[in-house]
Amino acid sequence: MIETSARLLKLLTLLQSPRDWTGAELAEKLQVSPRTVRSDVERLRSLGYPVHATPGVAGGYRLGAGAALPPLLLDDEEAVAVTLSLRTAAGGAVSGIEEASLRALTKLQQVLPKPLARRVDALATYTVRSAGRRGPTVDGAALSLMAGACRDHERLRFGYLDHAGATSRREVQPHRLVNRGLRWYLVAWDVERADWRTFRVDRIEQPQPTGRRDAPREVPGGDAAAFVARGTRDVMWRFRAVVVVHAPAEQVLERVGDPVAVEVLDEDRCLLHAGADSAERVASWLSFLGHDFEVPDSPELRDALLTLADRFRRAVS
Repeated sequence: MIETSARLLKLLTLLQSPRDWTGAELAEKLQVSPRTVRSDVERLRSLGYPVHATPGVAGGYRLGAGAALPPLLLDDEEAVAVTLSLRTAAGGAVSGIEEASLRALTKLQQVLPKPLARRVDALATYTVRSAGRRGPTVDGAALSLMAGACRDHERLRFGYLDHAGATSRREVQPHRLVNRGLRWYLVAWDVERADWRTFRVDRIEQPQPTGRRDAPREVPGGDAAAFVARGTRDVMWRFRAVVVVHAPAEQVLERVGDPVAVEVLDEDRCLLHAGADSAERVASWLSFLGHDFEVPDSPELRDALLTLADRFRRAVS
């Protein structure tokens, strides 16, 4: 029979899996009687673990959320994942959580078994963070406040600096936070403009909850990430063109990804809505498409493609 302390740890490990356990199942796993299981559950509760019990034939035990965070048991892969995530968060794009991340990282590293500590150290030592372009940092407390407002359907007021440098006061019904590449966005219903808007979180100033709650709204298309992608595309694309690609739409989507729009023509062709800040950039991007294509109605893009073709031809002549 397993000793009491070891048995409690094994019971806690079982309860931390996302499922309900019957008393009989736990008794079998721990090789004890159901009465001992009940006693061990009470010991866990006395240590601060909120173990919920559902009576009846279909009932069982499940670890719930309590008033305070109890100690957690992590397996090897979970411990490595959490450690690496904390390292990333300590130097990431969300300000205000660096110190807390470092404190948690220090505590975790102190108790890592040597084999796991070696794995984490190897990943940290032999992984190099690129010094390339980084996005603007956002305030962690503000991000948490916005997430809570989305959850509670509570209106927010804030100052906003748009891409043209103009400032305004906004009152919105927040819907979702979207992390896209290097930036964070808030998708919300703008009350004054009576329309959906996308706000860059780093341009939001002093967000304040109003205390007023609204019935939840459905974002156009039902997908907040796709809504942000379309909005980003609309702002950034100064030049647009429609291209007929000689490949199935699924293959083209796999290659180009979001936010490019693709429409099915038939089994072997699709319409690709391409865009960038110039025809030259679109022409350069199309050269990496990997499929034959036609430009039915864009003289500017045709000229850019001919210029690019001549440049390639000279490069290999």
